[in-house]
Amino acid sequence: MTFRISRSPAAALCVAATVLLAASACSTGEGDLANEEPSAPQAEVTITPEDGGSEVRPDSPIVVSAQGGTITDVQVEQSVAEGQGDSGMTGTLNKDKTEWVSDWTLTPGSEVTVTAVAENEAGKETEVISEFSTAPAVEGQRLEIANVVPAADEEVGVGMPIIVDFDLPVENKAQVEAAMEVTSEKPAQGAWNWVTDQQAVFRPEKYWEPGQRVDVNLHLAGVAAAEGVYGVEDREFSFQVGREQITTIDEDEHHMTVERDGEVIKEFPVSLGMATTEAYTTTSGTHVTMEFQTNYRMSNDTLGVSPDSPEYYEEFVAYAVRISNSGEFLHTADWNYQLGEANTSHGCVNMSTADSQWFYENSLLGDPVDITGTARELEWNNGWGFWQRSWDDWVSNSATGEADDTSKPGTPGSPHFQE
Repeated sequence: MTFRISRSPAAALCVAATVLLAASACSTGEGDLANEEPSAPQAEVTITPEDGGSEVRPDSPIVVSAQGGTITDVQVEQSVAEGQGDSGMTGTLNKDKTEWVSDWTLTPGSEVTVTAVAENEAGKETEVISEFSTAPAVEGQRLEIANVVPAADEEVGVGMPIIVDFDLPVENKAQVEAAMEVTSEKPAQGAWNWVTDQQAVFRPEKYWEPGQRVDVNLHLAGVAAAEGVYGVEDREFSFQVGREQITTIDEDEHHMTVERDGEVIKEFPVSLGMATTEAYTTTSGTHVTMEFQTNYRMSNDTLGVSPDSPEYYEEFVAYAVRISNSGEFLHTADWNYQLGEANTSHGCVNMSTADSQWFYENSLLGDPVDITGTARELEWNNGWGFWQRSWDDWVSNSATGEADDTSKPGTPGSPHFQE
């Protein structure tokens, strides 16, 4: 039988009276009453936020506590203004099963119902319900997701970062990091870094193991990104890590090698930057393929060079794969007759039409491209140069300062309000 905590004193008296009458009618003597074992007291359950609360901070944790028993079930239902319901809140139960704390934050402007059940020593249940409402997110202070990379269900390379762009600056970076959950089928250590106040990037310690799915759950509804600024949406997506393909380019040898799953599958003659200026020097380091284009316009007017300058150039190339934000591509260069012999480009990796087409068609977003031998180092925040940071530096630059085991649910830290 389920015992509900009554909100009516009169009802409680009614029940007591009924029990007393039943005992009098069924008793055959004092001996029967003396032999009865006293019943165990009911478990006492409390819920925070308390019943009837309004304008509750969305990032307040739900805490269920039990005395004289153990918690057996907690259900959280949220109904937002548009009439949509959400009962997907998870929580963490302590070792003694006497306290349950919600894992994530609550949707702003929602009606929340928390139903908690606990059992006493005799197995009798106590159920308590708390109903309250959360404060809405104010117009102009609603944190939203502007973009995520990679796209849902996309197949990517082993060097693929997870990039989340926001529409507003984030001040409370640790809480936002703690709300962004990454889980992978194969174990990995990972962490977030912030390129700007509006862009967070997740990468693992080492390249993703190939042939697995990675799930991303952005539990951002209700997270306080700054004072009075709350997230208003959650987002969930998955992507697939494909085969392992790693390209290495040697500036001294003017040579490019492509390995797939540890086997060399292609080698190409190339020409890198002429290095007469910093802008015309190809960067050394671990790059990642970022963008794929055909019939793409290449010009140094993006560097401020006027069409009237003798240094000006403009070319349309058949195939181009971007590897940095400073204008570096692996691309077709029909005009370059020194492939494999000399470095004569304006900083890009020049290839023949056939070779650049093969690379374009056989690459995935997030494939690593390692370049060695030049005098210019790739900056960690130039494009997707995130592998340029050592793992220790990457973790120390995380707002939580702690690595995340992606084989387990949850995240380091807490997304809840911190006093």
